[in-house]
Amino acid sequence: MATRLPDPRSLTGRRILICRPEPEASRLAACFREAGADARVLPLIGREPLPETPETRTLIQNLDHYSHVIAVSPYAASLFMALADNWWPQLPMGIRWYGVGRGTAAVLAGHGLSPRMPTNGWTSEALLALPSLQRFSGEKVLLVRGEEGRELIYQTLSDRGARVNVLPLYRRYQPHHDATTLDKALLCFLPEAVITLSGETLNNLIALSENTGHNLDKTLLVVPASRVAEQARQAGLNRICIPESLADNDIVATVAEELDG
Repeated sequence: MATRLPDPRSLTGRRILICRPEPEASRLAACFREAGADARVLPLIGREPLPETPETRTLIQNLDHYSHVIAVSPYAASLFMALADNWWPQLPMGIRWYGVGRGTAAVLAGHGLSPRMPTNGWTSEALLALPSLQRFSGEKVLLVRGEEGRELIYQTLSDRGARVNVLPLYRRYQPHHDATTLDKALLCFLPEAVITLSGETLNNLIALSENTGHNLDKTLLVVPASRVAEQARQAGLNRICIPESLADNDIVATVAEELDG
């Protein structure tokens, strides 16, 4: 799917709040500003690498034992490749590499790999539909991800006969924002659209809005997948959109269309 380019100045004067982690938040904000928006950043998820442990080193050193390596995010892929470079001057041959989405695959490709990724979608469900992940006869799979996360990939591949090892490389946390920062971002700025690209981010936004008295009912919420859209609906929020992809330009173009509609 080709990435769409938003029309220049198509969002002139529109107020957009971006709740992604850094540095992705500032990069996306710059893209919105190029389209004329007043874009501000309020990260509601933070990430930090986990300390390297003997277990981590063992998994990396035994990389040649794996038939498949799956990275669930660009951040996970970046951390993994940095560690792998320490132990493998040349990566083992014969591994099938996977990225959950275009951005993750791009990180792997940047290290000379040829990763597989879903042709439609960027979710765990889309990845699990790939033909090469349907049946296993005890092959080993390394799943590179955060400390906590959905267990869908692990459980599904295990049920399909794979021997799956999880390699957690980072943890997520909710950044602290003081009351003044929250008031400026929500009550004073009054965003017309908020970018919430994970279920955890959405939950944090809902909690902060309730605590500050900010009403999200008329705010356009940009979510990554139908699973998170349903989460928003269950919270009583119905103005929701899912972009064509999580590429920055596609997010900007989708918001422009929704706000003009």
